[in-house]
Amino acid sequence: MLQKIQKALTICSGTVRELLAEALGMFVLMVFGSSSVAQVVLGRGDFGQHLSINLGFGIGINLGIHAAGGISGSHLNAAIALTHCILGNLPWRKLSAYLISQFLGSFTAAATIFGLYYDALYDYTKGNFTVMGPTATASIFSTYPAPYVSLLGGFFTEFTAMVMLLLGILIIHDEKNNGALKGTQALLTGILVLGIGLGMGMNTGYAINPSRDLPPRVFTAIAG
Repeated sequence: MLQKIQKALTICSGTVRELLAEALGMFVLMVFGSSSVAQVVLGRGDFGQHLSINLGFGIGINLGIHAAGGISGSHLNAAIALTHCILGNLPWRKLSAYLISQFLGSFTAAATIFGLYYDALYDYTKGNFTVMGPTATASIFSTYPAPYVSLLGGFFTEFTAMVMLLLGILIIHDEKNNGALKGTQALLTGILVLGIGLGMGMNTGYAINPSRDLPPRVFTAIAG
């Protein structure tokens, strides 16, 4: 009886560690990524350009994977977690918990960046936080399409970028073909995200991650 209780507690503890790891990895990813956007927007181009945003997210995903990879597999993306469930690499019963953890980490990161740059946000907008317009700041936290992008064009852009992300990750981890050297997967995934941003970031801001985009969007609605 005691062994059964210990086994149950161990499974529970392991699950909790996985969920905390996903939340932490997502938090690290978003803090680096969103803060780089904040500096570009609020600094009016004096503190970086589009490349620095891509580098920020590339570094963020690299460190996020290192933070969570050995515990949860560092999915850090609702679409990737769903893909792993379809491939049988992640139990379906864990999907909702993984998504909640990712959303919590992303939401907390948005709140952190809001607090970190609150003075700059207020100075930039004069207290009038907007989604669109010359002093819009919502794009610091979530992605928005360029004015010229149609609904179909935005969908095709995000779909293509997501396919390249998933394909790239499968290539990096394909040990039967020409998988990455052990220990370099996080770095290569960061470079992959950097490449997607450099090549497909203009139209929609390359969200390619519901866990990256939706929770900060909710936060900006709450923050006004």
